[in-house]
Amino acid sequence: MTSTSTLPLDHRPSGEARYANLAARFRPVFDRIAAGALDREQSRTLPFEQVGWLKDAGFTALRVPAEHGGDPVSAEHLFRLLIELAAADSNVAHLLRSHFAFGETAALQPAAFRELWFPRILAGQIFGNAATERSANALGTTSTTLRQEDGRWLLKGKKYYTTGSIFADWVVVMASTAGVEGRQYAVVPAYDPQVSIVDDWDGFGQPLTGTGTAVFNDVPVDAGNILQRQVTSTLEPAFFQLFLLAVLAGIGRAALRDATELVQSRTRTFNTGSGELFRNDPLIQEHVGLLAAKVYAAEAVVTAAARDLDAAVDPALELSPEDAFLRAELAVQQAHVAVPGLVLDAAGALFDVTGASAVSRSKGLDRHWRNARTVATHNPSAFKARSVGDYLVNGTIPTGLHSIGDAPSPAAAASSAPPSSAAPSTSGAIS
Repeated sequence: MTSTSTLPLDHRPSGEARYANLAARFRPVFDRIAAGALDREQSRTLPFEQVGWLKDAGFTALRVPAEHGGDPVSAEHLFRLLIELAAADSNVAHLLRSHFAFGETAALQPAAFRELWFPRILAGQIFGNAATERSANALGTTSTTLRQEDGRWLLKGKKYYTTGSIFADWVVVMASTAGVEGRQYAVVPAYDPQVSIVDDWDGFGQPLTGTGTAVFNDVPVDAGNILQRQVTSTLEPAFFQLFLLAVLAGIGRAALRDATELVQSRTRTFNTGSGELFRNDPLIQEHVGLLAAKVYAAEAVVTAAARDLDAAVDPALELSPEDAFLRAELAVQQAHVAVPGLVLDAAGALFDVTGASAVSRSKGLDRHWRNARTVATHNPSAFKARSVGDYLVNGTIPTGLHSIGDAPSPAAAASSAPPSSAAPSTSGAIS
């Protein structure tokens, strides 16, 4: 039975003192990133420089295990830092999602793989993703392929939603191989001449995440950089989804920050109100308080779920892989139901603490709702609510998100569907 633990916890300092030291280390960088966030979004300037600041500060290596030269932080502390980074610029936080997820994946691989890739993460190299295709791939398959030709592996295909890859040194590409069941991951250099990454993301939110098209035109792949992908009982799916919720919570914090500053600085008022400055009006004060409570709740839910991820891999609890998976997955699925609504409400409520001047394009205050709405669409919360309810009522083991594609025909789906109570595999292969 393969352990789900990725990082040893018992050697680390813990508690608020540890987090205070971490936050003090990175807040100056976050402040620099926040200073230009509005201008970058309005001019569509991709944050290459800002990603470099984070690499130089060691932020991108925060989960490298100690045996590979790192000083790893807990999941709780990582996600709290990500909330702070997302409050500074949600684009920058979001684009690092696949990078940190690759570190969680690498920790589950054999020693030779870990010894190859963790030093690269520690050196500041960034990892992006190319998993999703816009259409034509059936659910559970991919149109991107790996094939052998003249004794070498070649990768060919086209991906979209390649968040973070335009900033990356390496791209983790999902592919299929003829004659091989399931899907594989191929890790290829982003700078290979046969790789093309384009900033053509046209979403109305998160415009600077590099979530666009990547084309792989017979890219050579080292055999050792190909991993079989399997659905497993590891914590990787929960980690990947909680990352989005941390970005959402950070957007909520940014909306609260801007609402507070608007009220503090506003001198105009309405004759239908108290006639006082907005900052002294009890109704406006109440509204800011309600907004703050929603943001606090969102952050608290994300933090609580992160603690469950830490508990799931705590050796002192001696959880089986199945119990560890359940603890993490159920926590994140429930968080996924709660957090998006809280943040979207907060991002909309921002406009109720001021007047029509707040909708000026120059202020860019709409970006908080647009960005939150974009992040929240990644994994519909209705599916998570159903999954949690099915587990509580019927004991059905939840399934972490592991595949997106075209739905099969009703007949094909009926003939191939596994029993609903089937437990996930405990394989240590990539998830």
